[in-house]
Amino acid sequence: MDEAIEVNFDGLVGLSHTYGGLPTGNMASEQNAESLAYPKQAALQGLKKMQLLMELGLCQAVLPPQSRPAISVLKNLGFSGTTAQILQQAYLKAPSILAACFSASSMWAANAATVSPSADTADSKVHLTVANLISHLHRAIEPPTTYSILKRIFNDSQYFEIHPPIAANSQLGDEGAANHNRLCADYGKPGLEIFVYGKAGFGQSLGPKIYPARQTLEASLTVARLHKLNANKMLVLQQNPDCIDAGVFHNDVISVANQNVFFYHQDAFLAPDAISKIQQSYADTLYLLPVTSRELSIKAAVESYLFNSQLVTTQAGHMVLIAPYEAKRSAAVQKVLARILAEDNPIKEVYYVDCRESMKNGGGPACLRLRVVLTQQELAIAQKSSHVFLTPARLLQLQAWIEKHYRETLKLADLCDPLLLEENQRSLDELTQILNLGSIYDFQHE
Repeated sequence: MDEAIEVNFDGLVGLSHTYGGLPTGNMASEQNAESLAYPKQAALQGLKKMQLLMELGLCQAVLPPQSRPAISVLKNLGFSGTTAQILQQAYLKAPSILAACFSASSMWAANAATVSPSADTADSKVHLTVANLISHLHRAIEPPTTYSILKRIFNDSQYFEIHPPIAANSQLGDEGAANHNRLCADYGKPGLEIFVYGKAGFGQSLGPKIYPARQTLEASLTVARLHKLNANKMLVLQQNPDCIDAGVFHNDVISVANQNVFFYHQDAFLAPDAISKIQQSYADTLYLLPVTSRELSIKAAVESYLFNSQLVTTQAGHMVLIAPYEAKRSAAVQKVLARILAEDNPIKEVYYVDCRESMKNGGGPACLRLRVVLTQQELAIAQKSSHVFLTPARLLQLQAWIEKHYRETLKLADLCDPLLLEENQRSLDELTQILNLGSIYDFQHE
């Protein structure tokens, strides 16, 4: 069997990184709405996290940001004239829509797509389904560009199947890998794929009362069908709606899996037998690492983003958690982690990273990456198509690109500046050359 590894594809923070308070149910984003943002700092923080993963011996790749502002969306919504006039009109008449069209939310690559490795699929291809992200305007405008990017990176149909977003409607809401876990003995062996949904799109369904459930049952089942998964090697579980109402807008805010380890809060799922179902469905050795409500409240879990840590396997063969600094500052979280590290399980270390600019918008370390399991052959094929797989030299190249193009600060009032559009397009055109991605943006075809 061809040895497989897990590649982390991190979303590069965009030049228009701001705090618009756009996503309903995302506590951090709502609380920090209209705060001063630091785009250059945000991008460099993300790059530093990628560097840490590389230093730990993991394969690291990057996904480019999307072109913003989305002028075509503003035109579709009735704003007209020159670019400057369109931006000014939107700023005065519909500032929330303008903020949505400037959003750099594609940085949270965990929402880009759902991924199934070739070991799990009936046709032995890697399957990626681009998420439709229909719950919010600022996310719903991302899928076409995401699809273009993924098609460019994984462009050999013999090995990869890239599915466009499923039908975009509320009954089929799909938010990607943020609601998907995979358990396996080794990355290259068949695993158990766990899909987590917030509500059923059709019929009566117990769901959250305050905030929207972004992932539907039907969307998860559709993705599983598209990926040609064995029905005996997958589970579909409902997230606890009370957790959603407490700010757990995606399952990756309340649980994380890696190989044969599942780290989760005891209140993560609605069904009391959810963990038993996982145990029954997974035949190999499994390390279950529950955290009780007495140890850590849901509120504290959301504030610290403990479960939004990256759980990865290093070259040395043990696992580490890549946690946000916010987790380090929580006494309750520190007690939990001390217990986890003292127990007999594969997690041996915790590394803390500064991703504060992302955290203020509700995205921790795990939100920033899309996990893609590839065999050595699949990796070699993908590496031929672009330069998104990072090397130390390419990391320095990206750092210099960020230093050259990004603004130090950005506030919502700056969004009516037409120079932002010019800066964005000029820099992204240069980035596609660095990453050898070709003309993936609409403006490059004009």
